[in-house]
Amino acid sequence: ARAPAPPPARKPPASGGANRPPPARTDRLIIVALDPGHGGEDPGAIGPGGTHEKDVVLQIALKLRDRINNTTVGGSPMRAFLTRDADFFVPLATRVEKARRVGADLFISIHADAVPHPNASGASVYALSERGASSTAARWLANKENDSDRVGGVNVAARDQHVQSVLLDMSTTAQIRDSLQLGAAMLGPIGSVGRLHKRSVERANFAVLRNPDVPSVLVETAFISNPEEERRLRTDSYQNDLANALISGIQKYFAANPPLARSREI
Repeated sequence: ARAPAPPPARKPPASGGANRPPPARTDRLIIVALDPGHGGEDPGAIGPGGTHEKDVVLQIALKLRDRINNTTVGGSPMRAFLTRDADFFVPLATRVEKARRVGADLFISIHADAVPHPNASGASVYALSERGASSTAARWLANKENDSDRVGGVNVAARDQHVQSVLLDMSTTAQIRDSLQLGAAMLGPIGSVGRLHKRSVERANFAVLRNPDVPSVLVETAFISNPEEERRLRTDSYQNDLANALISGIQKYFAANPPLARSREI
């Protein structure tokens, strides 16, 4: 009797077939945390025309978000993360913790200055100072911004001890160095769309900049207490100019400081 024919050889599944799970796509995803100041019951500074700081800085942050999300650095996509994307209050420590939770590569807090003198004008960029402020005005401004939690009803004395340790028990030498470089990269583009209040990065002990892991700056876009600058801050054109200047500064920083290799699934 003839031996039975061997069973036909099975063909390997076609590449990308239903039986094979698609490979995960990983890229170096660069995350920039944007922190529009104040919000909710905390309006921030109020201009002589009634403009609320919380409103204009949110509009600038949303415009900057769109530019970040359409930008790549060395072929790697960028994505913006906002600590708030609407009119609600976020405690200062929570803003920092949100940025750390998403593994942000940069942290940019956006504000609009106000002082008792209506003639003060120009934009400023601040980095953290472990010791003292770089000027009396910088110290006054930091104290005022750090009071935001009181407006929002946060009980600082009862704040979570883990968050306290994250904010207070840290080594910030490298973070401050990188933050100063980020601030310096931003000053030129910001100065091209308006006046600079100071031509160098200022230093002050802003609570929202106390992040040991992430280069962090606070940008005062203009003096909302100055009637002329208040009017400019309300316009789409000036908000767009500021957003363009900030994305230009971010790109300039990364050109000189390429992000470290890191994979994130997207």
